[in-house]
Amino acid sequence: RGRPAAMEAREPLRDVRGALRAVLARLREGEPGEGREPFELPRFWDALGQTFQVTSQEATKLSLAFSRPPLPSAEDCRKLSEDVQNAILAVATVYYWLPKGQGTTLRKMVRDATTEVVEGMIQLTDTILNGPEESMSQEQLISTGGVWEACEQVSNLPRDNQAAVVSALAACLGVVKDAVEEMEHALVEGQDPYGDIMEDEELGFRGNRDTYWSEADRQLLSSCMGLMKASKACLKKVLAAVKAHGKADSPEQIAQLDDLADIANEISPSVDELALSMYPPVNPLAVRLNAAKLASVLKKVLEIAKASHVCPPSEESWVQFLTGAVDHNMNKVKNFTQGQL
Repeated sequence: RGRPAAMEAREPLRDVRGALRAVLARLREGEPGEGREPFELPRFWDALGQTFQVTSQEATKLSLAFSRPPLPSAEDCRKLSEDVQNAILAVATVYYWLPKGQGTTLRKMVRDATTEVVEGMIQLTDTILNGPEESMSQEQLISTGGVWEACEQVSNLPRDNQAAVVSALAACLGVVKDAVEEMEHALVEGQDPYGDIMEDEELGFRGNRDTYWSEADRQLLSSCMGLMKASKACLKKVLAAVKAHGKADSPEQIAQLDDLADIANEISPSVDELALSMYPPVNPLAVRLNAAKLASVLKKVLEIAKASHVCPPSEESWVQFLTGAVDHNMNKVKNFTQGQL
């Protein structure tokens, strides 16, 4: 007995799924070639936009073919599969045109968008291969919409490394803002940081030193708060400077922007580490270590900004002010923890 016709018809889709998985693996680890011909950003964006659009259309065609009887013939399925595969290969090929020299921050964002399109298409072929034969499943509808959304992302991508770094810094700032607000909220005078989870008076946790801040803790933590607020101010100022003065015209400018984005990316994890160590029971040495780590990241951000084209003389006063603020708060942390060493 031969296999059912439906299985037969979908066979080419299995091959495509395998091919797409290989493309995805290469994208995830791969370093694109340094394009040989002179690279032009506008041409790149036109080409990328077109390949994303074609992919969206192929997803629609594929999904419709498997949404109602009669199922496509083996021949039709082969043709559909080939078109899908070619569309995805074209997307990957155009991504590989983008040389590293255009900026690693930009490249990462374009790579993420490209990866999402390929993942979306793999997901769609999966739902068709595993779904009911004669009708469109809910999963298939959702997967098709997923490919459309991933393909539309191309219009929101930053168009050069300056725009990419602005968007990366804005994302960091959002995360740090939230962390600062959360900590400020927890530190409100007299508030029990664990109040919401330890309502039960029976358990007698209230008198337990592990659930509240002592006066000494609070003094130490106010300097830590100073460092967290300085982190927010740093990101805010650097973001404004990149918006106002950042350029992506020369390799040097592009590289300076990447350096800024890379070091700014370390701020939010360092803020989180410090915040975690601030909850009771407070271990002053752990707090001091995490504060020192954050302070050194902030000093580095300020140094890199100051040495770059985004800081003309007009920006130097805030760099100096924030450097002073970081040192001032870090010295206070050191003084409060001196007895612990």
